[in-house]
Amino acid sequence: MTERLAIVVPCCNEAAVVDRFYDELAREVGPTGVDWSVCFVDDGSTDATLERLNALARAHANVRVYSLSRNFGHQIALSAGLDVTLGSAVVMMDADLQHSPSVVPAMIAEWRRGHDVVSAVRQDTEGASWFKRATADAFYRLINRLGETEIVPGAADFCLLSARAHAALCAMPERHRFLRGMVSWIGFDRAYVPFQAPRRSAGESKYTTIKMVGLALDAVFSFSAAPMRLATRLGMALFVPGLLYFGYIITRYVTMNDFVRGWGSLICTLMIIGGIQLMFIGIIGEYLARIFEESKRRPLYFFKQAPDDRDA
Repeated sequence: MTERLAIVVPCCNEAAVVDRFYDELAREVGPTGVDWSVCFVDDGSTDATLERLNALARAHANVRVYSLSRNFGHQIALSAGLDVTLGSAVVMMDADLQHSPSVVPAMIAEWRRGHDVVSAVRQDTEGASWFKRATADAFYRLINRLGETEIVPGAADFCLLSARAHAALCAMPERHRFLRGMVSWIGFDRAYVPFQAPRRSAGESKYTTIKMVGLALDAVFSFSAAPMRLATRLGMALFVPGLLYFGYIITRYVTMNDFVRGWGSLICTLMIIGGIQLMFIGIIGEYLARIFEESKRRPLYFFKQAPDDRDA
């Protein structure tokens, strides 16, 4: 039976590196003996990325190019690639060469040993700032503390899924997608391949601080109800001492006819409690906003370009 492997690669303004990426991928994956193809998904690039991808498709029969109608974001672009390659094993990876093609043969070897999910685990990133390392470490600690699905630190979206794990992931229709969490959630037998991520070969990271914060929020709100539970616990923590203090005031007034007027402390207390209430109303609002987005049932993406049916 022929082993079929599709490699899904989202691209956004990666014109300077896609040719080198394909050459390195072909050099590494070709000798493994799998029947492999590459599905590039252009995520609304504004440079010559789409032109370079189309040139690759004309030159290589195993290259398929899809282009989204606008920039929908990295997670949606990956999801689009997963949808169009359904039916085969799949590798998800980025085109910037920080997900090194040299890791893919080791992932294929683990897949052949029977593992349905093979995740490449980033040990370190060459040239990464202390801030990026610290925030990444804090993120994984937070999501694993709050969520019920454990996410291995460093195991990002660079992974191989067997055909059945691929189908399981595509069966999850939510809009606010955190794929590394979804991969952990589906279960299946899993293996890990460590790797060192090199510097970006060209261009700049598309994950700005704001986008990273957005991804972290999607992770927390998609995989944990802990923030809402925290509101209940904090409310109880404020209610019980407040009730005891109220009893103290009544007792003092009855026994000593001593009514303490503390307008300053009262206003401060009201402001603190009011601020906490507003904060947790905001947290509930985040969950409601996501429910609202899901209830509209809009398509996740639209293609403005797809391969001809005869090439699909």
